[in-house]
Amino acid sequence: MSLTETYSRVHVGKNVSDRFPIRNGLKQGDALTPLLFNFALEYAIRRVQVNQDGLKLNGIHQLLAYAHDVNILGGGIHTLQENAEALVAATREIGLEVSADRTKYMFVSRDQNAGQNHSVRIDNSTFEWVEEFKYLGTTLTIQNSIREEIKSRLRSGNPCYHSVQNLLSSRLLSRKLKIKIYRTII
Repeated sequence: MSLTETYSRVHVGKNVSDRFPIRNGLKQGDALTPLLFNFALEYAIRRVQVNQDGLKLNGIHQLLAYAHDVNILGGGIHTLQENAEALVAATREIGLEVSADRTKYMFVSRDQNAGQNHSVRIDNSTFEWVEEFKYLGTTLTIQNSIREEIKSRLRSGNPCYHSVQNLLSSRLLSRKLKIKIYRTII
């Protein structure tokens, strides 16, 4: 349901604001919202894919995207900067905005300090450099180390195991049922 030509009010404490018009958008929780967002983001991503100079991963150039998480890849800091600028321009064109305070960058190189000395600036925003980030539940680091990922998974798995430990040691449950329980927490 579109919110065009509708009005709203805001409660702040005990006060209610005057009516104000809603010019565009969808109601929060509307089933069309994620679908329309995906269409818009897909358009922006395809605009960035036009630049074929960057890093190629599994036949795809420059971007990894899942829902609103987008990762820009580049063979060098200049390619990364160009692709970030292209993404910001394409999203702005369709009314989306890249959140500068939630946008970070990581430069993977054999040189440990390669990305630290460069700043990625677009318009008036500077993106923060990080040594690691999480993408789709997996921690990626500049050293490409799996050690931190294993530690992270153990930290999240141990509470799950301990929450069902009494069930797994119970003599009332069959071995087959215990195996099913164990597999669901993994």
